[in-house]
Amino acid sequence: MAEVAAERRDPFRVLIACLLSLRTKDETTGPAAARLFALADTPEAMRRLPAKRIERAIFPVGFYRTKARVLLGVCRDLLERFGGQVPDDIDRLLTLKGVGRKTANLVVTQGFNKPGICVDIHVHRISNRLGYVKTKNPTETETALRKRLPRRYWIGYNDLLVSFGQNICHPVSPRCSECPVRPRCARVGVTRWR
Repeated sequence: MAEVAAERRDPFRVLIACLLSLRTKDETTGPAAARLFALADTPEAMRRLPAKRIERAIFPVGFYRTKARVLLGVCRDLLERFGGQVPDDIDRLLTLKGVGRKTANLVVTQGFNKPGICVDIHVHRISNRLGYVKTKNPTETETALRKRLPRRYWIGYNDLLVSFGQNICHPVSPRCSECPVRPRCARVGVTRWR
């Protein structure tokens, strides 16, 4: 996902790559997005593609058949409701079928370079584990972080914690012995660590 945004701050590419990335590993999402964008990189061009062609381009992305239909619906909505442009605010992005808070925040931050807090499972888990917030789900975590976290850190917070969560602060048996924030971590919910 990060490569798509870094390549070009194109909100449409960020949106489509985010939708492809849901429940799919980054190493699968990147090549799938590249294959799809080689066929069509605007809502108009993508809307003209048959669903089967999109399916072939994005396979082996998880739920590729469903995602092909979602992409076509998003392109239709962008064309019919937003003049072919990706909205630059979370509330309007959330009106697109298949777009949730995480995707909307990623599009706003990566596509438009506007402040937003992208809360995925890593951000939710680690923010709670550190004792920084006490929440039950990612939506509550986003709300709590918006109140607590200084705005200048919003954009980078997700990237920092996703990498940290993948390499150190695992869901089960985190690598606390290697953790640079261990002295400040409340280790909420940690029963076993390495």
